[in-house]
Amino acid sequence: MTSARRPLSLLALPVAFAATLALTSCTSSGPSGGTGSSAAAAQSTRPSPAAASSPVGGPAGSLQAQYESVIGKVLPSIVEITTKVGLGSGIVFDSAGDIVTNDHVVGAAKTFQVRFSNSAAPVMATLVGTFPPDDLAVIKVSGVSHLHPATFADSSKVKVGEIVLAMGNPLGLASSVTDGIVSAVGRTLTEPTSPDSPGATLPDSIQTSAAINPGNSGGALVDLRGEVIGIPTLAATSQQEGGAAPGIGFAIPSNTVHAIASQLVKRGRVTRSGRAALGVGVATVTGPSGTGVGAGVETVVPGGPADKAGIRPGDVIVKVGKTPVTSTQVLSALLAGMKVGQHVSVTIVRSGSTHTVQVTLGELQSS
Repeated sequence: MTSARRPLSLLALPVAFAATLALTSCTSSGPSGGTGSSAAAAQSTRPSPAAASSPVGGPAGSLQAQYESVIGKVLPSIVEITTKVGLGSGIVFDSAGDIVTNDHVVGAAKTFQVRFSNSAAPVMATLVGTFPPDDLAVIKVSGVSHLHPATFADSSKVKVGEIVLAMGNPLGLASSVTDGIVSAVGRTLTEPTSPDSPGATLPDSIQTSAAINPGNSGGALVDLRGEVIGIPTLAATSQQEGGAAPGIGFAIPSNTVHAIASQLVKRGRVTRSGRAALGVGVATVTGPSGTGVGAGVETVVPGGPADKAGIRPGDVIVKVGKTPVTSTQVLSALLAGMKVGQHVSVTIVRSGSTHTVQVTLGELQSS
């Protein structure tokens, strides 16, 4: 959750980029980090979400009026979340005080300080539950009246070219808004493990040109109807140029957010993720040259898909279907593009011999 979080690799499955990119999570470091002073300054000058501006005529005036309307409607639903190690953003999910955010914003924390757009005074929040595979979490405030739950759109209907606004607390600057368009849909992204996150493969992600910066994580990507279409979570950096790659940010789609958050609110865990699973714990196996050669099976869920197919600890998964598996990230990305109940062939290496087994994929659940 800190600015020291390792860059995240953009996995070229199923889409490859011409440029060499890395991804960074959009949280901001805390008092010991580089943005602590910015956060303090922002808290003392929190803007009003309904600040008026001079009217403008014609089509430009109509678009400006839409911007102002959306900002006035949505900003009261956006909060700043602070832990001992950093800060991020969140979205008011319901009138009971539940707030949805990124798992990497929450990190290992169990309690949080939350600031609403209309108040500089923080309130305490507690953890409801997390679902690291989708990088989502829910926290809860109590005793807060007049909450403004956000409205979530059907992200399956999002179109490339739609105008969108990103709202959050980038670099600790509370209640900030940037604009852009939906650049692409259906991206699959993979983030590695770090001290703040076990890593996640995020399918069906929305790519946007709206500026996404540290602190935006957990905030809202909204359309001109004022409905949330996604939660910003990652921004791209150029490994070739050693800096930010402007106009390339990513968000978890709202349909995933709503489905996962609803389960966390109801029971504190996820049983219906809609994501395919093998039922194994794996680690990347490297060859003599140091490059990945497969996903080594460390644990097998008793009675799970892999167990039923005869896969055992010590096996190395080297292929799913016709696609080679060289790492856990590749395996995760392949599974992210498959369906629960789908029948797939899995090629393993056991004691130097190669075997192919048939697996009926199960459903990924909270651990």
